[in-house]
Formats: sequence, C-alpha cells, structure tokens
Amino acid sequence: MSKAFPVYLVAALSILCAQAARTAAPTSSEMKTILVLGDSLSDGFQLKRSDAYPALIATKLRAAGLNFQVTNASASGGTTQGGLERLPAHLKRKIDIFILELGTNDAFRGVPVAQIQNNLQQMIDMVKARNPNVRVVIAGMQLPNYAADDYVSAFGKMFAKLATKNGAALVPYLLDGVAGDPSLSLPDGIHPNAAGQKVLAENVWRVLEPIAREVATLSSRAERETSQSESGSP
Repeated sequence: MSKAFPVYLVAALSILCAQAARTAAPTSSEMKTILVLGDSLSDGFQLKRSDAYPALIATKLRAAGLNFQVTNASASGGTTQGGLERLPAHLKRKIDIFILELGTNDAFRGVPVAQIQNNLQQMIDMVKARNPNVRVVIAGMQLPNYAADDYVSAFGKMFAKLATKNGAALVPYLLDGVAGDPSLSLPDGIHPNAAGQKVLAENVWRVLEPIAREVATLSSRAERETSQSESGSP
C-alpha cells in the first residue's frame, strides 16, 4: 500500500466486522447435539446409514427449523456391555439429548435382566455426569412372545422402570407397527427395511419433537439473556 488507512477507517472496519460476526450463521456453540447409542435397529442393519431412523430424525429436525446435529453411535450386534465400552469416546463433546436403544442382543444371549438394567443405568449416569442438563430418551423394546415367562415380562418392563427412575422420556416400543409385518421387515423377519425405518422414525419423533423444541427454546432464551447481560441491556 502507498498510504496507511486513517485511524478512523480502521476503527469503522473493526466495528463492522464485529457486527457481522454477531449476525453470522449460528455458531457451533448454538447447535445442539443428539447422541444415539443403539444396536442394529438404530444402525440400519443392511441399509444405508441415511435410511436408518437417526438420519431420518435429523431430516425432521431440519425441516422443523431445529438446529441439532445427530450423531449415530450405534453398532449392529451391539450389547449393553459394548455400549459401556463405546460411550466414553462420545463424551468428549456436549450432549443435549441422549437416545439409548440397547438391551435386545443381551436378552438373546440370556443376560440377566438385572445386569442389562444395571448396564443401561451406568450409561445414563455416565452421560449425566458430563452433561447435567441432558435430556434422556429411552427406546423400549419387547421380546418375541415365544413364552410369557418371567424373563420376557421383566425385560419388557425394564425400560419403563429406567425411564421413571431417571426422569427420562420413553418410546414405549420402538418396533411398534413394524414387528411382525413382512412388508416393513427384511427377509430375516427381524430387522426393519427402509420403509420400516420410516415407521421407527415416527415412533421416536412423537417423543423427541417436544423435547427438542423445549431444549431449543431454553437455549435461545439463555443466549438472549447472556447477550443482554453482556451488552448491559435491561
């Protein structure tokens, strides 16, 4: 440059840049996060990840104007013990909503219901320890009613007990409307196909939507109060 900018121009540019930063697109701190920790039902067994219900939920959130990032930390064949081992890696960043969908593979292996429940509780405790204000959503499951024995009954009731104990929201039965319907299932008769995943997304969305809206509203209110405090506005 042949001449330096006058001091008043530099000051004006600084003010404009600061104003632009305040009115820019939402920052990463404003974006809320949802962590889904599940098994093959959440992972989208034999499907593209984009066809699994967590991705469909992300689309619904965007359509509703809710600024959330959905992380699908699910794994086909996942157990509650595996969830305990995988969860710490996802605790490095803030979690606003935690969707927990595990336990069925434990039951297929004959793991005692009390142990399954204890593992699930440990995961909830781990997330809450790092995120005291996290909202928890528990995806309930039921075992095929081969026999109405004590194990099957205890397993089915376990999810509601966990929800009550932890003040969590409950999806009563994740596979509601899908289980037993060949048109919504893969040839194995167990896992949802792409159409079935859409039903799962609706089952979760009915419970998740009001929670996501509440989290977003509380966040916006807190940000406004912080902004007013910093600017000295009444």
